[in-house]
Amino acid sequence: MNVPVKGPALTASRQASTDPAAAPAIKETQIIAIYGKGGIGKSFTLANLSYMMAQQGKKVLLIGCDPKSDTATLLFGGRNCPTILGVSSEKKRAGEQVAIGDICFKRDGVFAMELGGPEVGRGCGGRGIIHGFELLEGLGFHEWDFDYVLLDFLGDVVCGGFGLPIARDLCQKVIIVGSNDLQSLYVANNVCSAVEYFTGLGGNVGVAGMVINKDDGTGEAQAFANAVGVPVLATIPAHEEIRRKSANYEIIGRPGGDWAPLFSELATNVAEAPPVRPKPLEHEALLDLFKGDDVGRHVKLEPAQPEDMCDAAAIAKPSLEVVYDDV
Repeated sequence: MNVPVKGPALTASRQASTDPAAAPAIKETQIIAIYGKGGIGKSFTLANLSYMMAQQGKKVLLIGCDPKSDTATLLFGGRNCPTILGVSSEKKRAGEQVAIGDICFKRDGVFAMELGGPEVGRGCGGRGIIHGFELLEGLGFHEWDFDYVLLDFLGDVVCGGFGLPIARDLCQKVIIVGSNDLQSLYVANNVCSAVEYFTGLGGNVGVAGMVINKDDGTGEAQAFANAVGVPVLATIPAHEEIRRKSANYEIIGRPGGDWAPLFSELATNVAEAPPVRPKPLEHEALLDLFKGDDVGRHVKLEPAQPEDMCDAAAIAKPSLEVVYDDV
């Protein structure tokens, strides 16, 4: 399978002159993949993070790689972007070429696009991601000049396309969004396992840290981050105002707003946190982060018996085996 992107650096500033003294400084784009369980708040976090980065003077591209195609919905006040895969199919049927203006949209300095995905039962979401990046490469992906490219990836799915940034060094680092619940930390641990696996094969992607969303103060996500050896970049509380504004597709990461310091600090930490090699947990160690009653630790595995699998009458049936008398 062809790798659609050849390395972690998206672009470097072009030299205006062959004279080294007159050449501008080289700028490397930071490409960051954000992973997390579906519904944990990746899109909410990314919309506000990218908006704050743009207000700080950074040029930011947000690419939704979730088949739900809702990464930029909050950024655009509830409106959905046409997806790259959808537009590509329509243009192909019409014999036309896809243009940047067909798939990329902007708001207050943030550029955003959605890869999209197949309808249920009509294709592979992971393969759709690979095809989407192939289309972006044809549109000049390697030549684009951004400070940050943020990739929103679903962490629940383990097929190849969703692991592309980690497996193929598409990004320099990974950020995980999680909460104080077992399922989101299970996904976070899987992402750490993927990073550890591909690092062992010579990969260069590391985990820069974790964002704890909907924090209720119980501490399991912080304990998980400590256990796997990654920093917490920000803690977003389970606050009614945040919930309400998010549901209304409102950006809260605005300079001067009540939540501006939180997202300003997150923007700084995301930019500066170095990628590290995590230490994923065994399943029992993950369960140990929670109280026994919360995760059913009192439940024992009871082996099933053959007689449990069918009723007594079925068990009593004589064998149909043909037995021959000895000659």
